[in-house]
Amino acid sequence: MYTQLFSPIRINGLMVRNRIAYPSLGLLYSYDTKLNDKYYHFYAEIARGGAGIVTIGPVGIDFTGSGFAVLSLAKDDAVDSFTRAADMIKAQGASPWIQLFHGGAYTHPFLINNETPMAPSAVFSKYSKTTPREMSLEDIKTVQKAFCDAALRAKKAGFEGVEIIGSAGYLITQFLSPLTNKRTDEYGGSLENRARFPRQILEMLRDVVGPEFPLGIRMAGNDFVPGGTTDAETPDIARIYEKAGVDIINVTGGWHESKIPQLPMDLPRSGFSHLAWNIKQAVSIPVMASNRITTPDQAEGILRDGLADMVNLGRVLIADPFWPQKAKNGTPEEIRPCVACSQGCTDEIFSGRPVSCIGNVRAGFEEERRITPCARPKRVMVVGAGVAGLEAALTAKIAGHEVEIYERADDIGGQLWMAGAPPHKRELLEYIRYYRAMLKKYGIPVHLNTAADPDLIKTVHPDHLVIAQGARPLIPPIEGIDGPGVISSWEVLKNNPFLGKNVAVIGGGAVGLETALFVAHKGTLSPEMLHFLVTYDAMDLDRLKHYMFTGSCRVTVFEMQEKAGQDVGKSTKWILMSNLKRYGVRVLTQTRVVSIKSGQVEFETQGKTGTERFDTVIPALGSAPVRDIEEQVKDLGIPFSAAGDCVTPGKISHAVLGGFSAAIKI
Repeated sequence: MYTQLFSPIRINGLMVRNRIAYPSLGLLYSYDTKLNDKYYHFYAEIARGGAGIVTIGPVGIDFTGSGFAVLSLAKDDAVDSFTRAADMIKAQGASPWIQLFHGGAYTHPFLINNETPMAPSAVFSKYSKTTPREMSLEDIKTVQKAFCDAALRAKKAGFEGVEIIGSAGYLITQFLSPLTNKRTDEYGGSLENRARFPRQILEMLRDVVGPEFPLGIRMAGNDFVPGGTTDAETPDIARIYEKAGVDIINVTGGWHESKIPQLPMDLPRSGFSHLAWNIKQAVSIPVMASNRITTPDQAEGILRDGLADMVNLGRVLIADPFWPQKAKNGTPEEIRPCVACSQGCTDEIFSGRPVSCIGNVRAGFEEERRITPCARPKRVMVVGAGVAGLEAALTAKIAGHEVEIYERADDIGGQLWMAGAPPHKRELLEYIRYYRAMLKKYGIPVHLNTAADPDLIKTVHPDHLVIAQGARPLIPPIEGIDGPGVISSWEVLKNNPFLGKNVAVIGGGAVGLETALFVAHKGTLSPEMLHFLVTYDAMDLDRLKHYMFTGSCRVTVFEMQEKAGQDVGKSTKWILMSNLKRYGVRVLTQTRVVSIKSGQVEFETQGKTGTERFDTVIPALGSAPVRDIEEQVKDLGIPFSAAGDCVTPGKISHAVLGGFSAAIKI
């Protein structure tokens, strides 16, 4: 079915079983630079799932470039622990690789005991919020040797390939960019000089690891930073890398400080594959494509169309390590999706916490959260087909129980339909696709349009009851909140009604801001129409942008707190806020709505009152748990557990973990 994806590929002297690579992604499963069981089980699971290459990294080459929070091969005593990791990956048929790392100016001082990081030039870093010291020629030689020493340790540990990171704004990229390299010696000025540092590293690496050992480099196809290196120049850099001895080039997007989204669902699927193609035209060695490659069809298409020779599946394999196996078996519909939410991975890393996944409770807990066959199967009744109920039903069925689901609505999914309504959040609907497939695979009956009241529960009389009723919209105590022209955010996101020209949203948290963006998007130019107009040069670019971001509704958000979006993830908040600005959404903070009277909204801002008329007012202040069934079944004598929003309203991760936990305790 996917003939290109599952064909082997030779990288120098190494034969890899397929075209799927798991790239280096920081996990923070330790804070002492060392591998531990959590890492071992994680990487072994990725290899077991069928990836061709499994890359451990980033791995620091010295303390100054990585600090205490990044894995390290800076010393010989680390080799044994990495040997175990390589052996575990090879035991599953995958090829173990290492990515070697130096952050340069991107190294936060607190990670290196408040020392000053070093870089090509003393240029202030927006990422680390510090000015590094300029590297001396001796520093350059020391770092280059450290790369070589770490590579030799990786080879000794049994790794079959070494990649160095030359992307994302780290040290090598800092040498290449005229923004961060202001040197006047042989390492600055022309592109040839700026590329001298990585070229020499690669030449030295080739000498020390031998002629047949695979070497790779991860490079930015475009820095996406004004004044930085663009895709017009990166092919020349790739040619330098190939001549220096590289066997494969891994192409990604821009720097961490770029204002172009690199990972969230705002980036279209396989959005940077054209950057890989741009590099592939310039070199004769294999090229990898990266970023938001989510489905087997997309991956196969990239390879079939000649855009790249391999694909990187990073967070996709965190969400479902068995993505390759399911694709190869012809069951891609059973792949648990990565929806590019960044909540369990990027947001956690940015908060100094270990990586997990909102949809895969076993990510990072491969040993602790196993589903073991039950000793005595029970008849389990699940009330509610939202995320918590679906995950509980699936987990219980896999464990061996007999399971049936009862749902009052006419379809499964619960709040997913509303969460996935905004144009940039539609990836969330992939969970519905996944659960539909799994319900079919395991033959779990779903009774739709069926409210589970005490009489029905007594009639079914299960051995165990899982209550996953969900939540209801939270209605604030505002005068006129139940009057005409007031529609809840749930109703708006679910049914997309006519709202009129002027719309108010009460609540500037995640729900309110997502609702505001959904409303502001109404009536704007579609991507298909934009493509048509650009193709035929039909309109001026400025006018096209006007129609892209000016819709049929003008939206105002009222938020009581000092800042809006305080419950939005760190890695995606800037994207949401910038999009609200693009769509002309007005956000009023430190503003309390006092009353709503026939569309007239009265509000207070720092002691001053004001009024404004709106066609529609949308309360968007979160949700409250629904617990009526839980109260009604306490006297039935049926063991039960509750999961999801009916316990405490939360994010999807809360619902998935709640459903899973309820099921494994049956």
